[in-house]
Amino acid sequence: MPLIQVTLVEGRTTEQKHALIRSLSDAMAESLEVPLERIRVAIYEVSADEWGIGGQPFSAVRPAPGTPSG
Repeated sequence: MPLIQVTLVEGRTTEQKHALIRSLSDAMAESLEVPLERIRVAIYEVSADEWGIGGQPFSAVRPAPGTPSG
């Protein structure tokens, strides 16, 4: 049973996550030639303070829209 694990900074809509699950499942089923029903996808969301880029938290590197960048 193939498993795809995805970690994202939170903020995507439910519809976006569902579309991602569909797309990844279809791609893996085709690539590995396994039935779609056997594919599993797990999405893990982390806050912008729990994700780092270049030694800084994501929240500092890319502030949320509408947030003043000091």
